[in-house]
Amino acid sequence: MRHSEKALLPSAAFSPSRSASYSTQKADHSPLKVAVALTLALITILYFHCFWGPGAGQPTGYTLQEVEEELLDPTDYLGRAHQILKRVPLIDGHNDMPIHLQMTNHGQLAGVNLTDMPGFHTDITRIKQGRLGGQFWSGFIPCRDDFTRFSDDVRFTLEQIDLIHRIVKTAPDTFEFARTAEDIRRIHKHGRVASLIGLEGGHQIDNSLATLRQYYDLGVRYLTLTHVCHTAWADSCTGTPLHGGLTSFGHQVVLEMNRLGMMVDLSHVSHDTMRDTMAITKAPVLFSHSSAYELCKITRNVPDDVLARIPETDGVVMINFYPRFVSCGANSTLGAVADHIAYVAKVAGVQHVGLGSDFDGIEVVPEGLEDVSKYPDLIAELLRRGFTDKEVEGIVGENLLRVMEGVEKAAHALGGMLPIEENLPMDKTC
Repeated sequence: MRHSEKALLPSAAFSPSRSASYSTQKADHSPLKVAVALTLALITILYFHCFWGPGAGQPTGYTLQEVEEELLDPTDYLGRAHQILKRVPLIDGHNDMPIHLQMTNHGQLAGVNLTDMPGFHTDITRIKQGRLGGQFWSGFIPCRDDFTRFSDDVRFTLEQIDLIHRIVKTAPDTFEFARTAEDIRRIHKHGRVASLIGLEGGHQIDNSLATLRQYYDLGVRYLTLTHVCHTAWADSCTGTPLHGGLTSFGHQVVLEMNRLGMMVDLSHVSHDTMRDTMAITKAPVLFSHSSAYELCKITRNVPDDVLARIPETDGVVMINFYPRFVSCGANSTLGAVADHIAYVAKVAGVQHVGLGSDFDGIEVVPEGLEDVSKYPDLIAELLRRGFTDKEVEGIVGENLLRVMEGVEKAAHALGGMLPIEENLPMDKTC
């Protein structure tokens, strides 16, 4: 979600409250006839291979999918995009639909039609059109500048986690809750959207590692170390630095996340916090919804020196679609988002880039990426630019899955480590 909207969100938001004139001699390209033609072509290929080709009479070894791909025009980029999204889950690192529902309907689902949601970037109809395979739903609440005061952050966070679980249970034919990379692959194979939770700010643990552990048990699989406010233990990208990166307690937060198997998300944090975290983490890091600083020079984006170090932790930067982060203004395009993907792929490596739209947390969207139905158009643009199918498979999902698996392996390796029991007293600021 963009800085201004989230930072100014009132606390009341959480209170209950082609033409018909063509000649008939023109070729008919109706879907039915195209399907019939493809089927006949498939039968012909299989017939000649089985009865006249080498190894006649032996099993072909071809799957229907492989034959379909062989028949596909390589310049049909959109067709190729859809084929990729059939076999690999497109995983978006960040979507703010839950807080949007909180703001517009007090977090209540009664009377909400998840299939058709005007005013949102996300609904079930458009999710299916966009072939979304996995989604990290953001359990976001606003942060406060004064982190020494008592707050209801934990209560509001639990309400957001509860809302995400209710969304998933309300549409079980579409969504299924996921906790692991293996879960995501299985759920996508069965035609549903793997749903996970990420929390967007370290303020949501209220300086308590016990709270962090309970969030993990509730299904939270990443924590963004800060939002637009500093925490008592980490600097945000917004405002004058307070700690110079991570404090000693911030180190403990990162290591406890490593031990649990929770991804450390470095979107929103200061550049020094990024560097400090990457120096100590024992697991891959995540940028759930960030872009390249060199293309849009705002502190919210990731600088080149950090991008160059991403392979050290085998992490991933999931590109944000917000125009103010992509083009440094209110107007942007699908092509500009693709520019950021290409840039991060160049600096960090194509195996270290993904997608993190920030849909439903941004008030303006790029032309061509108006909502979740538009993902295939972005994939088609990457293919048109020369990314291979294998590289695109990584960008849409496999890179993130590798990171998740790496985090899970790190947690297993740390299995003999006891929970870190240190908490930060309310009156401490470092």
